[in-house]
Amino acid sequence: MPRRRPGQIRAGAPGSHLTTGARPVIDGLSSRALSEINRLEHTRNYLQPGDVGTAVGLWKKYVHQPERDLWHDYEWGNVHWDCCGNPLEARALLDTVMQAISPRSARELRKVVSRSDAAWNPSHSDPDG
Repeated sequence: MPRRRPGQIRAGAPGSHLTTGARPVIDGLSSRALSEINRLEHTRNYLQPGDVGTAVGLWKKYVHQPERDLWHDYEWGNVHWDCCGNPLEARALLDTVMQAISPRSARELRKVVSRSDAAWNPSHSDPDG
């Protein structure tokens, strides 16, 4: 059996900067904003790595559902939220994250989130123009 090179072993080690999937990927954000989010996810006890990207995806997916489904969820709740995540809590988490990062990065994240907010509330206007 061939010996594994030390670089291959370190690349697969937990906490390694070479590990794939360690960085959040959110379309529309700069590497600077993604780096801030990554640092926040690793330093706050209410966040796990990947939580912000998951929240953005969950909110985006939720607001693009048919209106009748959204109304049903509003009236009676959704039993799938226990296993799959509550999109309304995800949106609240995004507000918290936007307050915790720098104004520049918050502006970028707000722009990404506002696209989904516009689908949720068509009268919503983009705060950054």
